[in-house]
Amino acid sequence: MSKPILIVGGGPAGLSAAHALATIGQTSVLVEKEDRLGGHPIHSGYAKLVPSGEWARDAIGAMVDRVEKNALVDVRKGATVKDFKGEPGKFSATLSDGSRVDAASAILATGFTHFDSINKPEWGFGTFPDVVTTTQVEQMISSGQGVRCPSDGRKPKRVAILLCVGSRDRQIGREWCSKICCTVSSNIAMEIREELPDCHVYIYYMDIRTFGLYEDTYYWRSQEEFKVKYIKARIAEVTSNGQQLIVKGEDTLVKRPITIPFDMVVHAIGMDPNVDNLLLSSVFDVQLQKHGHIAKASTYNAMSGTSRPGLYVAGAATGPETIDDSIAQGQAAAMAALAHVGVARAAAE
Repeated sequence: MSKPILIVGGGPAGLSAAHALATIGQTSVLVEKEDRLGGHPIHSGYAKLVPSGEWARDAIGAMVDRVEKNALVDVRKGATVKDFKGEPGKFSATLSDGSRVDAASAILATGFTHFDSINKPEWGFGTFPDVVTTTQVEQMISSGQGVRCPSDGRKPKRVAILLCVGSRDRQIGREWCSKICCTVSSNIAMEIREELPDCHVYIYYMDIRTFGLYEDTYYWRSQEEFKVKYIKARIAEVTSNGQQLIVKGEDTLVKRPITIPFDMVVHAIGMDPNVDNLLLSSVFDVQLQKHGHIAKASTYNAMSGTSRPGLYVAGAATGPETIDDSIAQGQAAAMAALAHVGVARAAAE
């Protein structure tokens, strides 16, 4: 029997890696710091996923079920890795519960942290209760309560979605595009219009980056079928007149100032590096790239590799990523990590 592969993180990438290994008979130990698996789609209460349109609780929930029910996956919830030593084929990890795991190789699928809109105070979050985040709107939708103004529970008549909150903003140290926010915002806008057909939804953007096939299925569909309005603008601040929120800025296409009232303002929050990445870098002795994500080895030489041999990475741990691509990367990392099972077997013989 070969040594198991250690997987750190029980979100889409980690679940995908564990399942891929199990399908070919390879054991793994899946370590998740939270008390349940599923990552942000479950912990943060996501609604319908892009691009499948499936509810997160169903799609990711099914991934959780098949892993938890598989005898080849040893799931350790509510635990972290405190120490990690050794070399490919002969790794040893000490968990926070004091147990030890010997592994042939390891996969980091440790995900990301949502940007905290408190770091963008001029746009009203934390000051006005009806300024919310895309994650909060997803929670409203997935809970079944529908989109409502938190201040008094009324159905909003006018909603503004502000893009790039915590992305592409050098003033607050966020120099990267978070990749999926434009598409997620288009999707949320359509969901709001579907639930509240009398509600006017505006998306304020610097640039629209609904890449690939998303351009047609989200950007154009949201305008043509759901009548979502897109305004190219620079937003200066979000204030209140006592009754409604006021979005102030500049329409950059016509070069004129705007001051527009809304019932609800939604921050399309970006994807930050995992807040634990400095600790993970120290424990696993892997390098981080300049923004704080886990650095990847050259894809052309070592798919899913890190700076440490025998240690692999998948999903949003390396930077902003879609759920579908995180799942694919989890499978790729599983295959790469499997190569060291042979090393472990050879060492044992």
